[in-house]
Amino acid sequence: MKKTCIVVDTNVFISALLKPSGLEGKIVEAFILCRFDLLVSPDVVAEYRQVFGRAKFSKLNSTTVATLLSLIASEASVVFPYQRLNVSKDEDDNRFYECAEAGGADYIVTGNLRHFPASHKGTRIVNARQFLELLEEDGGHG
Repeated sequence: MKKTCIVVDTNVFISALLKPSGLEGKIVEAFILCRFDLLVSPDVVAEYRQVFGRAKFSKLNSTTVATLLSLIASEASVVFPYQRLNVSKDEDDNRFYECAEAGGADYIVTGNLRHFPASHKGTRIVNARQFLELLEEDGGHG
């Protein structure tokens, strides 16, 4: 069975580190346990690094941030989008749609559903709670 493939919006990882016991933290736990395949593109990884580097997140434990970014770099599946998309009004969010399309993602998981207004080519937009429920329903296989 093919594992569920997802793209994770930056805000999910930020929330996971701000509140590890929360739903977003459970997404990171599921990633560590290989319950799904995380898809990233070079642009998505660059966004993660750029956002974690912002002054307002400087209070996050730098070792924890580095560990998460290293885990993503070593365990995520890297895809290379072949075209620019214009699905979202927020230009940065289009990089997540591009990654999802290139990798055939089942879901984009975000903490900000209004920034991701539409499912795209078979990729559903869900929040952490919805994704965790889906993961439990199908045992991590899509």
